[in-house]
Amino acid sequence: MNQELLNRYRNALPSFLNPYYSAPIALDHGEGSWVFDDEGNKYLDFFGGVLTTMIGHNNPDVTAAVQAQAAKVMHTSSLYLSEPMIALAEKIAALSGIPNARVFMTPSGTEANDTAILLATSFRKSNQILAMRNSYHGRSFTTQAITSHSSWSSTSLSGLQVTFVQGPYSLRSPHRHLDADDYTMACVDDLVQLVDMTSAGDVAGMIAEPIQGVGGFATPPDGFFASMKKELDNRGILFISDEVQTGWGRTGEHFWGYQAHGIVPDMLTFAKGVGNGITLAGIVARAEIFDTIDVLNFSTFGGNPLSAAGGLATIDHVLDHDLQGNAKRMGDRFRAGLDALAAETPWIEEARGKGLMQALETVQPGSIEPSPERTVQLHEAAKDQGLLVGKGGLYGNVVRMAPMLNVTADEIDTGLDALRTAAAQIN
Repeated sequence: MNQELLNRYRNALPSFLNPYYSAPIALDHGEGSWVFDDEGNKYLDFFGGVLTTMIGHNNPDVTAAVQAQAAKVMHTSSLYLSEPMIALAEKIAALSGIPNARVFMTPSGTEANDTAILLATSFRKSNQILAMRNSYHGRSFTTQAITSHSSWSSTSLSGLQVTFVQGPYSLRSPHRHLDADDYTMACVDDLVQLVDMTSAGDVAGMIAEPIQGVGGFATPPDGFFASMKKELDNRGILFISDEVQTGWGRTGEHFWGYQAHGIVPDMLTFAKGVGNGITLAGIVARAEIFDTIDVLNFSTFGGNPLSAAGGLATIDHVLDHDLQGNAKRMGDRFRAGLDALAAETPWIEEARGKGLMQALETVQPGSIEPSPERTVQLHEAAKDQGLLVGKGGLYGNVVRMAPMLNVTADEIDTGLDALRTAAAQIN
């Protein structure tokens, strides 16, 4: 069955799409942290469709909300009043921490980031954007321009002038030998010099992921972006926090990734986990920033009633069950096991991340030369042990893991056992 589906996949979809694994699997259904393929095999899901199924497959609260809304009306667009859309916008605005916030919903994180750039450049009347090295913000024409990740960059063409500054990926930074405070200041000095040397007048904004997703969960020191934002504020440059992967309590310590830095962004974007699999994303910004757009605008699918119902149920479940607290507890448990695995494995350079957003970077033993072949082997071996994880990193040498926010201690331990067994098979 899987081979037949793979043949159809190859014949119907573009060649740039490639499923995971040498023998791809077809997921049929799931319950909680577990998924089952169409051949009856059971897997512990520690990737959630790229951090998207956030509170478990077939979560009863979300399923019931979506089914109830589907029986009423599934689509209206933002041209009509829709109670689920308005209620969701109110809830997200209140949670965002941004003063006088407004919310515009989109179908994907890519479109949310695209909108953030549209707003920043319109508000500041400038096409100049700052982004972080090793970043990823989407696959659209605009978001590709602000992505600094050659393996995910489809084009160099852009109407934006983008300058990439030193970011959170300290392992491969020229400043990697510095301690956290000195590393931060070296990156801030780089930011100041680049703005002074390469900008022509006002820069519109800087966009950054609090923890870099596709970039391999590269995690900056706490306070890193506060030091950067101080320099941005001195110049009136907007700060956009890309919370597509870090939002909704996943980091454990905070509800939003930006909160680790003691700042409030001018805008934030969200997507992925908020709908627990439903197509839902958007952007939060101060009203004055949104008001820079004074022509007719709407979103056909953004905030549709079906997605909004799923989003409301997901957020309420996270809040009602203190899943941020669970992310902290289970994240600490998971990280302790990953640190031990890294310490005993010469080809794992480091474990990193926060909460239930953790990664392992593989290298050639005795160096920091990337070892993407070992990442592929670990990825495959983990699947053979019944564990699904992701990949990433600039060189394809990072294993990315994002258990459900309601993962249990037994499931964390099961995942760690699978990883240890898988790693033991690799030289």
